[in-house]
Amino acid sequence: MPKSKTSKISFEDALERLESLIESMEDGEIPLADLVKKFEEGTQLMKSCQADLKQAELTIEKLNLDTDTLEALDPKTESE
Repeated sequence: MPKSKTSKISFEDALERLESLIESMEDGEIPLADLVKKFEEGTQLMKSCQADLKQAELTIEKLNLDTDTLEALDPKTESE
């Protein structure tokens, strides 16, 4: 799956697709070439899910419990 498709997929859909890929790979009935393609797709889906989780984590950390507002999030400064 090209990177552009995984970046537009929701976290839940990506996770569901990733679980489906894992199940089909564990089946052992897949030719090697297809297995490699599924692995590549799974890797992109995993990265997409990790990015979504990181973004959610950063948003939650920025929540100011005293005022119930969100501070502006600058991903550039957060990754440094």
